Amino acid sequence: MLGKLMGAYAGARAAKETRGVDQPGGAVMGMAAVAIARRFGLPGMIAAAVGGYALKRYNDRRR
Repeated sequence: MLGKLMGAYAGARAAKETRGVDQPGGAVMGMAAVAIARRFGLPGMIAAAVGGYALKRYNDRRR
């Protein structure tokens, strides 16, 4: 429960800096991120981070 609250708080704070996402939406995304992180585990999170980085590099090269 504490992890979900911390995730919701972090998501709401991040939503302030992100265009197109309001604070309640950020809180929901933060809660979802905590649940997904638990299911993925450490190897899954590392794979997701590497995949996100690779996608970013691919999109940057296309521009």
